[in-house]
Amino acid sequence: MKLFPVFHDLKGRSVLIAGGTPATVSKARLLLGAGAVLTVIAPRPAVEISNLAAAGRLTLRRRQLRTEDLEGRALAFIATGDPAGDAEAAARARAAGVPVNVVDRPRLSDFQMPAIVDRDPVLVAISTGGTAPALARWLRGRIEAALPAGLARLAGFIAAARGSLATSLADPVRRRRFWDRALDGPIGALALAGREAEADRRLRAELGRAAPADAQGMVHIVGAGPGDPELLTLKAHRLLQQADVIVHDRLVGPAVLELGRREAGRIDVGKASGAHRFSQTQINALLVRLARQGKRVVRLKGGDPFVFGRGAEELAYLRANGIAAEVVPGITAALGAAASTGIALTQRGLASAVTLLTGHAADGLAGVDWAQAARPGQTLAIYMGRDSAATVAARLITAGLAPGTPVAVVENATLPAERCRRGNLAGLGDLVARHRIDGPALILVGEVVRAAADGAVAGVRAAS
Repeated sequence: MKLFPVFHDLKGRSVLIAGGTPATVSKARLLLGAGAVLTVIAPRPAVEISNLAAAGRLTLRRRQLRTEDLEGRALAFIATGDPAGDAEAAARARAAGVPVNVVDRPRLSDFQMPAIVDRDPVLVAISTGGTAPALARWLRGRIEAALPAGLARLAGFIAAARGSLATSLADPVRRRRFWDRALDGPIGALALAGREAEADRRLRAELGRAAPADAQGMVHIVGAGPGDPELLTLKAHRLLQQADVIVHDRLVGPAVLELGRREAGRIDVGKASGAHRFSQTQINALLVRLARQGKRVVRLKGGDPFVFGRGAEELAYLRANGIAAEVVPGITAALGAAASTGIALTQRGLASAVTLLTGHAADGLAGVDWAQAARPGQTLAIYMGRDSAATVAARLITAGLAPGTPVAVVENATLPAERCRRGNLAGLGDLVARHRIDGPALILVGEVVRAAADGAVAGVRAAS
């Protein structure tokens, strides 16, 4: 985060705009809307600025900026239209200790104006740090379309109900959970629709039923997907926004964690090969302890919790200890890698089945039915097989799979750093070593790898 976002209360505060370019008009409208006491200094002001001055909305001085004009100002905006004039005015403001914004010149500015979505009292501000104003405007349009028109009514309803809720639910954690349920349900929908009286009756009825059991926490075992935060499910995103604590694995990247509630605690219980800071027993005990403290816990796992993720073990332990728990699925690595690389897992005439295997020695290579894995007509997706690639290849060949069977090693699937390296089964170990693959990797084995490389689809012919 390069800029720190704040909302500045300008009601009754003195603000200055220097310059007569068209940009001063939009700035003046925003500042007057925020209740600022506005002064504009410009030798040749825009017509609307002159009209606002004539109507007594602002003070207009038709001349150049002077140093004394900056005294006592809360903020200053510069839009002279002249690069040298902008730089000089910005230097004067900075010398006077006044935060300054120079329109379209972020390097001269102490702060930047965001694109704004106004649903007073709800305000959404979007910034690109001054690097891409067009993108900020595009995002504003998307957010404008997504936010319901009745958002101001909903905000007013919440404001009116806060006092009684604070009295009835003194515990802030229980109060926050109550609001989560209310806003996601019919209470929020009624308030948005302008039916505040009905919403209030429902809220009071729900408040009377607010169970002391809320003091008992809950654990949500959530799949974080293969890495790209946009592949998270809507439910996973919502739970991250409601979490008190996020207990996450090593493979969950910072972009996904950023989607969590800012105030939520974050505990990294990740395991790397040969370096386990938390054993599974310790993780299980941690989840129970946090839930008994009344926390809403998101146990965030890479991929899907039930695909080589030990989600079943954690779920069973939680339920055995009387802790409410649920599982939220995620996109597993095989699906993410297939979609990202264009390698189909099943394909007509080539593969009618998919087998998911673990190549992690600690999870038991000896437990794999290699004869079944080597059967033709399927695709193998091998998880955690990077370090055992040569061993896995040797066992598959011994079991009867052809040494020339195509393979692909997909590293950091779905992320910007993704790499896909192709070869054959006999050279799998060398492929991993030669390309120095050291990130999380998934190995795909089967004829679908060759088909994707050739751009061929079985059974489909190009029109002649």
